[in-house]
Amino acid sequence: MCHGFRLARPARLWLRRLARKTREAGVRVRCSVLLKVHSGMSCAAAARALDCAPSSAARMVARYRRRGEVSVIDGRVENGARKVDADVAGGILKILEHSPPAYGYWRWSWTLELIAKVVARVLGVALSAGHLGKLLHRWRVRWGRARPVAPRWAWKAARRAARITTLRRLARKPPPGEVVVYADEVDIHLNPKIGFDWMLPGTQREIPTPGQNEKRYLAGAYDPAHQRLGYVAGDRKASWLFLNLLRGLQEAYRWARVIHVILDNSIIHKSELTRAWLSMHGAKLRLHFLPPYCQKENKIERLWLDLHANVTRNHQCRNMAELMANAHRHLQTRFDLEEVLAYAA
Repeated sequence: MCHGFRLARPARLWLRRLARKTREAGVRVRCSVLLKVHSGMSCAAAARALDCAPSSAARMVARYRRRGEVSVIDGRVENGARKVDADVAGGILKILEHSPPAYGYWRWSWTLELIAKVVARVLGVALSAGHLGKLLHRWRVRWGRARPVAPRWAWKAARRAARITTLRRLARKPPPGEVVVYADEVDIHLNPKIGFDWMLPGTQREIPTPGQNEKRYLAGAYDPAHQRLGYVAGDRKASWLFLNLLRGLQEAYRWARVIHVILDNSIIHKSELTRAWLSMHGAKLRLHFLPPYCQKENKIERLWLDLHANVTRNHQCRNMAELMANAHRHLQTRFDLEEVLAYAA
């Protein structure tokens, strides 16, 4: 099949130029095979030199004889029409706009195998999971973490936007003699949060875990105007933990006429115990509840994320006392806070 294969001079120049400029390894190999066979090598010798199968080299030469230059640019030119044309690609992307239950499956997240099954059933195109994965990567469809959003029936868009705008305006310029803080709770687990880290090639970092988990909770209030953080620790996430935080706020801001507290809709913020305490002792406290699923509007969330990144992620503390000491130390030494107060529990 390779015997007597000759290339005209323009064809040789074109192949050399294409091999230099192309970014596709397959095109480069086809150019090299054709040039080596032209120079007198057998298909087997050219295949050995380029680390490919002799049958592949012979097929490249045969295709070039039949189809010419187009066979070099697209090695699949004789495989018939492409399975995935623009219509099929659009159909696959349309499928991914929905979840599996829309196509009769019980699970709520896609796998490549499941997508391939639905594509075969709906579009009549058989694709392997591997091929489908390459296509999705080419189309910049990514495998990522979903994010929670407020149910459509919870808050109308206009009401949600109005509340966020009002709270932003209040935080940006509170009335004279008043202060605005952002409040929230964070869980600290003795079992470490496993996260990404740099590792040497061929290794995977091992994080010893105690096995039996313990939990502690921090309730904190962040004052961005004065760069002040106050927090209280407890062993239960209960209403009394939140009330201890409010007591600490009243003690820390005796000078303030009103303390505005921006917070989420956690049950401990609205419990009967909390409401009863506020009616008796919370004359200068004003609670402002954020819309559901609106964590990014609560500025203390960034401090808790930083706490997890620097203290709880991949930690190797042997007991809760050591872990909590690290958490307190980290909060007390944050460079961007002017004052950190640990309120009495």
